[in-house]
Amino acid sequence: MSQERKGAVTFKGNPLTLVGPELKVGAQAPEFQLLANDLSVVNLASSKGKTRLFNVVPSLDTPVCDLQTKRFNEEAGRFPSQIQVYTVSCDLPFAQARWCGQAKADRIKFLSDHRDLSFGQAYGLWIKELRLLTRAVVIVDANDKVSYIQVVKEVTNQPDYEDVLNSLKQKV
Repeated sequence: MSQERKGAVTFKGNPLTLVGPELKVGAQAPEFQLLANDLSVVNLASSKGKTRLFNVVPSLDTPVCDLQTKRFNEEAGRFPSQIQVYTVSCDLPFAQARWCGQAKADRIKFLSDHRDLSFGQAYGLWIKELRLLTRAVVIVDANDKVSYIQVVKEVTNQPDYEDVLNSLKQKV
């Protein structure tokens, strides 16, 4: 049975349970299986040797997730080529592709955890009560180590972008 962390995050002030381990900086990044928009399987090894920024959101069809993902798409245009940016949510790959087209988000890749919650459970970011991922940013370095993690305590808030970007600048 997966570890449960009751009250790890809140949604509009109400406590929620995260399923999975609480990742720590320096830990080996867990493997996962996600679906790309073309339904191909993507795992950690798919981008081996790159620094990966995982922009994790509950659903692209909500205002805060929309803003957050557009911000990381914009920032990704300034990143060196050895940084790969992914947005991970439980949205269906088709919904992600629709959102991506409407938002003209062309600098990041979208991955869906709807099928297995593989990423959510492995990274401790699955909200049990909602069957969605919580809002977070995870950076995995080229050696597959977690080099940064920010789990946003209140799901309706945006992440601290400057903290993420400053951490990323130190890694490359």
